[in-house]
Formats: sequence, C-alpha cells, structure tokens
Amino acid sequence: MYTRSVPEIVLTTLNARYIHAAFGLRYLHANLGELADRAQILEFDINQRSLDIVEQILSANPKIVGIGVYIWNAEQSLKIVSELKRLRPSVKVVLGGPEVSYETEQQEICGIADHVITGEADVAFAELCRALLAGEKQPRVIAAQLPEFEAEATKRLSDEATKMSVLPSVASSLRRSVALPYHLYSTTDLAHRVIYVEASRGCPFKCEFCLSSLDIPVRNVPLEPFLAEMQKLLDRGCKRFKFVDRTFNLNLNTSKSILQFFLDRYSPGMFVHFEMIPDRLPEGLRDLIKCFPAGALQFEVGIQSFNPEVEKLISRRQDHARLEDNLRWLRSETGVHVHADLIVGLPGEDLVSFGRGFDKLVALGPQEIQVGILKRLRGTPIVRHDETWEMVYSPHAPYEILQTKLVSFEDMQRMRRFARYWDLIANSGNFVATTTLIWNDGSPFEWFLRLSDWLFESTSQTHAISLTNLSEKLFEFLTTQRGVQPQTVADKIWSDFNRLGRSDRPKFLEPYVGVADTRVVRPSKTRQDRHAEQFTTKFTKSTKS
Repeated sequence: MYTRSVPEIVLTTLNARYIHAAFGLRYLHANLGELADRAQILEFDINQRSLDIVEQILSANPKIVGIGVYIWNAEQSLKIVSELKRLRPSVKVVLGGPEVSYETEQQEICGIADHVITGEADVAFAELCRALLAGEKQPRVIAAQLPEFEAEATKRLSDEATKMSVLPSVASSLRRSVALPYHLYSTTDLAHRVIYVEASRGCPFKCEFCLSSLDIPVRNVPLEPFLAEMQKLLDRGCKRFKFVDRTFNLNLNTSKSILQFFLDRYSPGMFVHFEMIPDRLPEGLRDLIKCFPAGALQFEVGIQSFNPEVEKLISRRQDHARLEDNLRWLRSETGVHVHADLIVGLPGEDLVSFGRGFDKLVALGPQEIQVGILKRLRGTPIVRHDETWEMVYSPHAPYEILQTKLVSFEDMQRMRRFARYWDLIANSGNFVATTTLIWNDGSPFEWFLRLSDWLFESTSQTHAISLTNLSEKLFEFLTTQRGVQPQTVADKIWSDFNRLGRSDRPKFLEPYVGVADTRVVRPSKTRQDRHAEQFTTKFTKSTKS
C-alpha cells in the first residue's frame, strides 16, 4: 500500500473485521492513474470509535475523502461523514458502494456528503477527483457507467479508432478500462488478511433478494492478465484466495482454466474459496475438482430455499435434482469444504417449510450451513412482496426481516438464536463428533430448535459462551432432554476436545473419561481444518483405490 505524508486523496472504509481487506478501495486506488501517488488508503473496522477514525483521516490533511459504504458499516459511516463535514467543511467527501447506490435521495448520509457515485466507481472516482482538484463543479450524484476490463477496453478502443479513422492514441480519451489492483495488497495483507480476487462481475439470475441480480451483464476479467496477477500473488507468498464472483462455475472454460492454474501450483496450505451455482457441475469440472487435496477448496453454495413456490415468488431458478446430486458427489467423492446457505423469512415460507429444507440440506452433508436472516438490501425488488406477505423489516442496517405473514416476530427471534447456536456448535467444527447426537434419527431442525430454545432459557446468552461452558450445556441437554447415555455423550465431547488440542479435562467429564494424551494432539487453526479432519482419511483412501 502506498503511503504519503500529505496525500490529497484519502480512500477509506470500515471493514467488518480487521482480517477483511477492502477490495473496493484497492480497485479505486489502482485506477487513479496519475493521481495514484497523491492518494492513500486508510482502513478501519466497525469496532473503532468514529472520532478516532476522523482524527486519523484529518491528520492526513486531504482535499478529497472517498468512503466505501456497505450494509455492515452504514450507521458508523454516517457518524464519520457528519463529523468530517462539521470539522472540515472544505474537504470534499465522496461516497460510493452498494449501500448508497440505490435509494440515494432517501439517505441522510448522501445529503451530508458532497458527492455520491452510484454503481461501479472504479473509473468514475478518478474522473471526479481530477475535476474536483481542477476546481471544476460536478453533479452531487453521479451514475457511473459500467467500466470495462483492460483487454475489453483495448479491443473497443481499436474498433472505435478504426471507425473514427484516427490513431488509437487519439481515441484514448474514450477509454474507461479497469486496471487490476492486486499489487496493492501489502506483505502484511498477504500474511494476515483475507485476499479477495475476482474473475468476473455480475450475475445472470434474477433472485429478488440479491444485489448481484442487478449487475447485468456478467463480465469476465481477461483470463491471461488475471492469472498473471494470481501468479504474482503466489510468488509473494499468498496461500489463501477468496473469489468474490457470484457465479464462478457459470463459464465452464474459465472455471476449468482457473482451477487448473491452482492445481498445477498447489502446495500444502493453499486454500481457494469460490461461490458456485449449486445445480451446475459438469463432468469437465468434476474431473478437476477431484484432483485437489482435501481441504484445499471451499465452495459456497447458495441454496436459500428448497420450496418451489417460494423460489417462484422470488424469481429464483434451480434444479433440485441436480443440486442434490452435486452436493452428494462433492461430499462423497471430493475433499471440498462445502458451505451452504439457507435464508429464513422469505416471502411465502413458514417455519415448517424452512425446517423441511433444513433437514434435506443436513442429509446432504455440507460441513457448514449458514442460516441467514432475510435482509432488505436497497434497490432489490423483494419489496414488491411487502404488502401481500406482510413483510416487516428493521429500518436500521442491516435491515433484517422482523416478521412476515407466516413467521411471527417471536419465531423470527427464535430463528436468530437458532442461527447463532448452529454456528457455535455445528459450523464451528468444535463438535464434529457430538453434533449428530442432538437429533440422531429425528428431525435435525426440530431437535436443534429445541436445543436452541433450551440453551437460551437456561443461559440467556447467545454470545460470550466459552467452549467449556457450551460443552457442559450440551452434555446436560443430551443427557436430560434427549435421553442419551452420559457415557456416550462424554466420549463424544472428549473426543472433540482432544481433536481441538484441548487437554484440560472439564470437571463435568471427570467421572467418565481419562486424561488426554497430549503427545498426539495437533490443534486445528481454522473451522475448515477442524471439519477436514472428519473426512481427510476417508478421502485419501478413496482417491488411492
């Protein structure tokens, strides 16, 4: 990251956590052209005090402050913008990001800022900065044109130059190409933060709850320069790549090329995350996926609902038979870590319907199931259902659904707790051996909801629960509410403790288990690692046979 004692442009945002590097800021910086040396990136997180953030921004004495506004930092960003403009009215504050790209005129933060760029601001931000630094007046709200990636822009430029009968250099003023930002990841970023990359933008589907459905058309980053940048990251020691593409497996040739690139360069510790369309996994892709070692790939699979009527209401298309076949294949034939998503509160879905879908998904065996609460993202057409399905959303970010015609506020609160406890127990990988005892041959949804209700009644907590305390509560529930033999539960919990590298035997387990053999304990670093231990041996055997 370039730093300067007195930059004229500060690019900033509040990340959800420190480990999340701001991908959008790096794109903006990479596309400033001749202004890049006059700019600086300052990243913060949502847990920092707004006045401390403002102090750091103003200490750079900038003329322009560009702020990325997202659903997770909207309220904190409002405070920062308000305080910035009160303290330094002459500083031009420019907003961008998905949160301010829609319903702009209704937002207080947009009224306080000097300028708002809606849409993809990669190129538009640089153009605005040039104009502002030159003292030119500019519109308060600027709708950015869709930018192109370098190769696309070069081809268009050549075509336009030919039509205009001029040299390409003369037509260069027409160019709106996007430069790639990967050189702006610092050595510290590569060592300690999530490294985001993208091979495409946009989504061809029209799911009404999702902002990506508004990004038409799907545009691919030219493959050769993209892979060249990935090689540079690898050469600098990057091991973990998170693709933000919404439809990684949409283009088979591109997907295969990228997977082959990483497979050819695989070394222990490499981890690559993709979002994938769940019902599209052709043989050509399967053959490559099977070659990766266990735990090297993570697929985020957005299922959201198994109810065909609900899917129809929200304009979502998916082939359930193919989806189920693909998930079964991924779990039985590969070492891919599968992270699947379901959404609570969709129009037309009650808890019975959601529970059936949840049980079906559990049976398909993904290592993680993210139970998400529906959010009303600005600009999405999900609002057309508000009256018919009595959708009531929180007026504050992240705008989660509070109740619907079919799910009461009380039940929605139960599902919020369900999601939190599921993450602590099942998704965490801390209780791989113990989790299935919760339902045995019964309904996973019904039994885990009972556990969730019981946990909240007995602890009044959803956060700040230690691993030992949570283990003891699980032991109590399984033995007193579920009727499982204490020795069986103790053995499972203790095996989970040992697998995590914990040799401190909790007091409640002392009557049932011996001390741990610390010579064979190898603690896992991530939840993916903890889940991977469940199937690494099985997968290794299957690939050798």
